[in-house]
Amino acid sequence: MARRRPPGRRGSWAAAVGAVLLAACTETLDAGYNRPPGLLPVDAANPVILYEDDWSGDWLGEYAVLLANSGGPPLVGIVVNASKIWGDLSINASGWNDLVTAAQSSGLPNIPSVTASAGAALTIPSDGQIDSTTPNDSAGAQLIRDVSRDVSQPNLPVVVVSGTSLTDLADAYLVDHTVVDRVVVVASLGGYTAPNASMGAPNGDMDPWADWIVSQRFRYVQVSAYYDQTTDVTAADVPDLPPNALGARIANKLPNIIAVPQAADQVALLAMGLPGFTVSVQRVSPDTSGGFDSTEGPPLVPDPNGNGWVVTQIAAPLAQSRLWQMLLDPRTFSP
Repeated sequence: MARRRPPGRRGSWAAAVGAVLLAACTETLDAGYNRPPGLLPVDAANPVILYEDDWSGDWLGEYAVLLANSGGPPLVGIVVNASKIWGDLSINASGWNDLVTAAQSSGLPNIPSVTASAGAALTIPSDGQIDSTTPNDSAGAQLIRDVSRDVSQPNLPVVVVSGTSLTDLADAYLVDHTVVDRVVVVASLGGYTAPNASMGAPNGDMDPWADWIVSQRFRYVQVSAYYDQTTDVTAADVPDLPPNALGARIANKLPNIIAVPQAADQVALLAMGLPGFTVSVQRVSPDTSGGFDSTEGPPLVPDPNGNGWVVTQIAAPLAQSRLWQMLLDPRTFSP
């Protein structure tokens, strides 16, 4: 049975920025930061930079381009790196470039170009001090620095949504310490066993020194709640996909998604950009008392005044519902 086409809305990047400015008027002060009155310090009004390695194993890119044109977070940058798991930067960037082309040719405007960023995992300096770390000065760090300068506002920071190592984020801090005033990190990373969260696999084991830096210097949101993403699009749904390049891309990716059902890095984007998706949050700070661990970042422990938030529970069915609302609304892809 074909899905019913629900009503939807379409917004340009300029309209989204207008919504961002309007939302800024309703924010409240919490722990020294201006933040929306929700569970997290950011929401769908904040502009987003995607930071990812692989393109093939999750729906992060597809959700991002659709939400950016359907009242969700405006997309202002895409940074692609190579990680220890997805180590070929050219393949990673090529897949993300294909997404941009598919989105644009399907009628989705305001999709930024891809910035391929080469930068090795950061090395702890001999004195163990964060600010003594040698930066990569990578292309991704430069983009995060520059775009956040251009787009962020004091009460509306740029969100870097991460589904990979935190290398370029830590590098951005090393290049320009003031970036932490303009950027909030939301990462699909690690795990949660009450009351603490770990900065290990997935993604947290790729660059532990970057974890160490980011968790201490940035406003940091860790999404450690995942879901079975094979329910978002099934083989039976393929005939209902829109007859355009983005629909074809989704159909072609489906076998990869089936192979890695839990690699749902889109939870980072949905946690801040899909109302109601984040159900419960633990306020945390990094516990550095045990010293640096070369295998993962520091534990995140409960702290009502901490600089971190851990998403511990999500409303997974909202993801599928919102995805199909956007895919089936003819206005999503209208010129």
